[in-house]
Amino acid sequence: MKAENLIRHEELDRQLDQLAVEPEAFSDRARALAEELDRERTLLEISDPMDWRRPPSSRRTSFVNQFEADVNRIMTLDREPEAKLARRIELARMLVEVAREQAGLAGEAGGEPPASTAKLPAEVARRENELHTLRTEMVERNLYLVLVNVERYAQSAANRWDLIQEGSASLFRAVDGFDWRRGLLFRTYAVHWLNQAFRNHLYNFSNTVRVPVYLQKAMKHINQAQVRLGDPKASASEIAELADMSEKLVTTAMGAARRSHSMDVGLAEGGDGNRLRDLLAEDEDEDGPYSARLEEVSLESGLSRAMEALSDRERLVVEMRFGIGREREHTLAEVAKELGVSVERVRQIQVRAVSKMDTPTLRRDLDPFLN
Repeated sequence: MKAENLIRHEELDRQLDQLAVEPEAFSDRARALAEELDRERTLLEISDPMDWRRPPSSRRTSFVNQFEADVNRIMTLDREPEAKLARRIELARMLVEVAREQAGLAGEAGGEPPASTAKLPAEVARRENELHTLRTEMVERNLYLVLVNVERYAQSAANRWDLIQEGSASLFRAVDGFDWRRGLLFRTYAVHWLNQAFRNHLYNFSNTVRVPVYLQKAMKHINQAQVRLGDPKASASEIAELADMSEKLVTTAMGAARRSHSMDVGLAEGGDGNRLRDLLAEDEDEDGPYSARLEEVSLESGLSRAMEALSDRERLVVEMRFGIGREREHTLAEVAKELGVSVERVRQIQVRAVSKMDTPTLRRDLDPFLN
């Protein structure tokens, strides 16, 4: 883009402040300003990140504390400068939308980093870079919120640096949803996103086997109900009634809460003696303690049960088309030649057979192999 003008933040803020006098009309007026800036090929000023950082300390710090030291150097925003930056971000997003429309591109403004804009037209890439820079400034100047709020989860089993990373990424989502018109400080809104990111990380990575978040939340209510009942072995119906949950959800959640155990953990205290793997039957021709027979269901047995409902012709079509028990998959024409029927007839038989096999039982059996 050949720029004829460059608008500084001070001048841009002056114009946006005038538009913000009537917040309900800001969007329409800001859109008109964005279209005017686009017609005049006016670029937004891109700030140097060092502008909102204090000089580095001469004191040497450890690697572990380097992130905290870097965050402490970043100057935070007061209410009014924060609102000005939020308005700049909103205008920059409109400029991206205008540039995309001019270039015939669909999609919303993303504010993606420069590396992901390499294949975009120059005008769109420049606008995306402006938006990305402004969003990054808002995030960096609020990174202290991550360090403050992560302390609430310091005693959890999650790695502290993983939590910091998740929290930092969530600030970008907070920036995209922040509305300066409500009169709230950004930190008030961002804390919600931070806590959600921290909790989701704990829910998703606290167990060896991942359990959906909604089931883990259900287990929290189930555990509370068991405490109130004073019976850890209370029935699903009793828990459902006390916790105001469906009995089906209680049963599902309790089934998903099974613990996993390492096969190498010693059965006796101190880690001496037999291990769990030593108690599992092991064939001489198998490598290691694992055997497909240890699984609750195998892919082969699941398919075999499903195909029992098929006629001989349907079973042959399925086996040939999908290569079950054969060296390769066969085309419709090859199956038609084998059966002496038309290709369309083979297609109809295949559709009917697959429909017969599409049962809840088969879906449950195949689910472990599809995830």
